[in-house]
Parts: sequence; C-alpha cells; structure tokens
Amino acid sequence: MADRAVGIPIVKEGIPFVGITGGVTLLSGVMGWIVPAVIAGGFTLFTAWFFRNPSRVIPQGANVVVAPGDGKVIAIEEEFEPRYLKERSIRLTIFLNVFDVHVNRTPCEGLIEQVQYQPGAFLVASKPEATLRNEQNALMMLTDKGAKVLCVQVAGLIARRIVCWVAAGDRVPRGERFGLIRFGSRMDTFLPLGTKMRVSVGDRVKGGETIVGELQ
Repeated sequence: MADRAVGIPIVKEGIPFVGITGGVTLLSGVMGWIVPAVIAGGFTLFTAWFFRNPSRVIPQGANVVVAPGDGKVIAIEEEFEPRYLKERSIRLTIFLNVFDVHVNRTPCEGLIEQVQYQPGAFLVASKPEATLRNEQNALMMLTDKGAKVLCVQVAGLIARRIVCWVAAGDRVPRGERFGLIRFGSRMDTFLPLGTKMRVSVGDRVKGGETIVGELQ
C-alpha cells in the first residue's frame, strides 16, 4: 500500500479548496475589488496551511506506539470498548483543533484487520459522548506480536468529511499517513491493558512523532 500523501506540501483532498479560494482571490484582484481580494487571499492561505502535509521523524522501537494525530491529549481512561475489541482497554483521546495538522498516522506497525465507517452525529469532538455518537472511521490493527490496537477517526462539530487511504489486509509501518479529517476532530486510540503510557492529559503531541506508549 503506497503512502499516497508523500511528496506534496498539502494533501490532495485540500487542492480543490485551495483552488476555489485562490480563484476567488484572483477574480477579485482582476476586478479591482481590493477588500474582497484581501479577505479571499487570507482564506486561501489558511486553507493551504490547514491541509499541510509535513514530514515527520518516526521513532524506532519494537513496542513503540506513536500519536495518530497532532493535538492535545484530553483523556487517558481504562474502559470497556464494546464495538470492535469487546474487552477492557486504555483509551487515549487527542483533540485536534482547526490549527493542528489533520493528516492522521498509524500508531504502530502491523496488519489492518478491519476498516469500519460509522455515520453519526457531529457533536463537539471534545465531549465524551462523541466517542460513540459522532461520525467516525475505525481501524482495527494487529501487531506482529499479537497486540490489538484500535485507532478511530472521529468527526467534530464542523468536520463533515473523514478520509481514509488504507483498507483491510494492508500492512502498514508505524507513523504512515492513513487519512485525514477536515476541519476539527479527535482521534481515539484503544491500547491493551498494561501498555506503559508515556503522555499525560494536557500534553500536546505530534502525529507519527510523539511516543504515547509502549506495548508490553
């Protein structure tokens, strides 16, 4: 499975948005509409920045788990995951605001056993009930040592589009780009009990780069 997002400064899904706002900027400039041109130009720059696709230095180590997205850790809780794992696990929740990089990355290396999309509501992504009720896309992963890791893209209040570039049966390395969520969201990662957590609530993390835990 090729990492289709490598080599361009913004993800392909952002190009139409940049093109539209850029076209409005150009048209306003040609027409001599200075204020609209400046406003549209600002939107163009922000849109290009939102869809930015930075490179990351991926940490090495057999049991390392990295953050699946940029943002702030808002929860680390032990709970029963009822839909996919059907067992108790550690849920790590990262909230991504509109200023964070929204390209998502695989938390560990292994086999993608299942990809499951679930339509739903668009509650504020920081709310606890968003875990089960919001639109989301789940990746069920199995490491080479048999550990089950669940990574869930959760849409937020203004997010209306979850993008996923991987499929069941793909083998992925740690930190590979696998999708994005447009305009505000959260990432839930469910890790096996006993995982040594390396971050705390309130920490800011970088997708694919910050080590959030070590599998035992």
